[in-house]
Amino acid sequence: MISIPKFFNQDGSESIQKRLPLVPLRDMVLFPYVTTSVFVGREKSIKALSEAMAKDKRIFLTTQKDPEVLKPNITDIFQVGTEAKVTQLLKLPDGTVKALIEGVQRGKIVKLTDEEGCLYVEFTEMPEIAMPETASEAAVRTVTESFEHYAKLSGIVSNNFFKNLSTLESDESRFADTIASQMPFKVASKQKLLESVNIEERFFQLLKMIQNEIEVFTMSQKIKGRVKEQMESLQKKHYLNEQMRAIKKEMGEDGGSGEFKDIENRIKKKRMSKEAASMVRRELEKLKMMSPMSSEATVIRNYIDWLTSLPWYRKKRSNTKLEKAEKILDRDHYGLEKPKERILEYLAVQILVKKIKGPILCLVGPPGVGKTSLARSVATATGRAFARISLGGVRDEAEIRGHRRTYVGAMPGKIVQTLKKVGYNNPVLCLDEIDKMTSDFRGDPSSALLEALDPEQNKNFNDHYLEVDYDLSQILFITTANTLFDIPAPLRDRMEIIRIPGYTAYEKEKIASGYLIPKQLKENGLSESDAVFSKNAIHTIIKRYTKEAGVRNLEREISSVLRKIATQLVKTGNKKLHQISTTRLIKYLGQHRFRDSALETEDKVGIVTGLAWTQTGGELLTIEAVTMPGKGNVLVTGKLGEVMKESSQAAVSYVRSRCKELNIKDDFYKKLDIHIHVPEGAIPKDGPSAGIAMCTAVVSVLTGKPVSRKVAMTGEITLRGRVLPVGGLKEKLLAAHANGLDCVIVSSENRKDIKEIPKSIQKQMDIFYAEDMSQVLETALL
Repeated sequence: MISIPKFFNQDGSESIQKRLPLVPLRDMVLFPYVTTSVFVGREKSIKALSEAMAKDKRIFLTTQKDPEVLKPNITDIFQVGTEAKVTQLLKLPDGTVKALIEGVQRGKIVKLTDEEGCLYVEFTEMPEIAMPETASEAAVRTVTESFEHYAKLSGIVSNNFFKNLSTLESDESRFADTIASQMPFKVASKQKLLESVNIEERFFQLLKMIQNEIEVFTMSQKIKGRVKEQMESLQKKHYLNEQMRAIKKEMGEDGGSGEFKDIENRIKKKRMSKEAASMVRRELEKLKMMSPMSSEATVIRNYIDWLTSLPWYRKKRSNTKLEKAEKILDRDHYGLEKPKERILEYLAVQILVKKIKGPILCLVGPPGVGKTSLARSVATATGRAFARISLGGVRDEAEIRGHRRTYVGAMPGKIVQTLKKVGYNNPVLCLDEIDKMTSDFRGDPSSALLEALDPEQNKNFNDHYLEVDYDLSQILFITTANTLFDIPAPLRDRMEIIRIPGYTAYEKEKIASGYLIPKQLKENGLSESDAVFSKNAIHTIIKRYTKEAGVRNLEREISSVLRKIATQLVKTGNKKLHQISTTRLIKYLGQHRFRDSALETEDKVGIVTGLAWTQTGGELLTIEAVTMPGKGNVLVTGKLGEVMKESSQAAVSYVRSRCKELNIKDDFYKKLDIHIHVPEGAIPKDGPSAGIAMCTAVVSVLTGKPVSRKVAMTGEITLRGRVLPVGGLKEKLLAAHANGLDCVIVSSENRKDIKEIPKSIQKQMDIFYAEDMSQVLETALL
């Protein structure tokens, strides 16, 4: 609450304090005795009007200091406002309210309160200090003359207003307020007049403001006159230029400049579509009629330059030898069989059909698995030009479809710009990070891509700048993304999705030894005679120094080791072979940053080894179960998701339904509580694949039978005990093999997925296929 000085009437009595609903105004000031329309959209203001209409139709209005504030408080509004009467209220279709308000008198706010979503103010009336009779007539006459002068200049006031104004001359306060309401003063100036209770002082301020407006208006008219003169001068010059051109033509001289000849030659030599050729000739004729110095001529020159620079029909000859293409793909990337297979299929069809619409491939996978570099290799393998457009952070539709030529500095979209840069109409175009686009008030770039990435529509792609159709069907589009979730469904439907999973430790070892180490040796100025990595050293870098799905950090760590060797070589000048072993890695890279999953040293009751999939590969998942005296409660911990919690409930329900078969007491759930825990509780875990492992742990702890520490398992369990298949089997089995587990239990329906695992690893492992939970327990329990 803010303390406000009290006001007293001329007879010495204290001003009356009133309480009314408040409507804060934005960018306007209401004067007493002035009737105006107010449009209200805020809920509190609409409620204040409703409260006023329900009672005596009285309301208090004051102006906000900052019109952008949506929820003003006492410090955001001017303290002096106007008590008013609501004469009419009209609800509009868009939810706003139009109110016809008539000002009554000035008031000064004492207190502001918010009651049930409606603002109320307590205020005191502001008695005015009258003018001496001698000064009154002079003040009215002076202000009237100035106002009439301004009205004559601007023409914004009607004659009827002056007739009505003459009837108010006896009431000086109302006279001044009526004129102030008609003037285009700033809000601060009008508020100053409203706060002035001394009528003589108000007339002085009003006169000063009117005279200032007269000066501003006169100056603006002078400026407009000068601009008009300049425009007439430019038109005169243009007319004379045209006359000169016509005279030269009559005399047999060349009226066109060398520039026009050059443009015409370029148009003749350039092969383009009929629509584009017609458009460029029409624009050239328009350019010839213009003044060379006009801004419009510059816009047309740029437009003609774009149309004549694009590769409308210029193709780069593609590679038609499958063997050569396959060798290039295998040379640049290890694995990635499905993407390579799809590219070779495309080449084979192209050889047979000769003409084929370019496919739109979407490579989806975690960072660092080689999506962008694979797109570059595809260009090399097919013999095409390569171009890349990064879409990360693009939020403007014009980035894809271009700006219309009406805008200053307009340009075509990124696709057309890239084609001009490449110089061919059939490149491999990589749209990188397509899932990172966003949208705002400027449009949705993902929607603009729908036409470009639709093989049925992109033959007639229409860029806003070009205004003619351009054929994109010859382009081989390859998009990359980390997740499909962020790509809109209509855009996702237009692309052929090829998933690139994270590399396994086995694959990373192959990539490091065959690709990364030779590359980094070359980049760091070394050769194979300077540094050699042992197999164990590579494995240690992968498992103990990196944790990723791709190989980006692996390459950084290898580069870090080689940089240190290069530094030693430069310092000592002693060129010798550096054998990089597991022990020497600590010297180069420091202590291990990650640890392997720890296996149990002996067979224990209630402890089962499960298998989990992560973006960085497979992991071992230890599941523990214990029982304690209780009432049959099942407690599940370890930061588990809803699906994993439901799997534990299904496992316990299965055990209760098979008590006799498992030799477990029927009433165990009445006397015992079961606690299932998955260690490393800070890491979120979810999914159904730990179902059979949880069930095995519960059976083990209830029967007292230990679980073999050499057995790992993965699979979903049903209430009837069926073992259902799960995903990520390749990564899970490789993790089991890397940690020394030689027996893995999986669902019999996962048999088809075993083909993805290298045969050398399959031979070293005993893979048991289970259809029912009883088979799992028979294999796992000792």
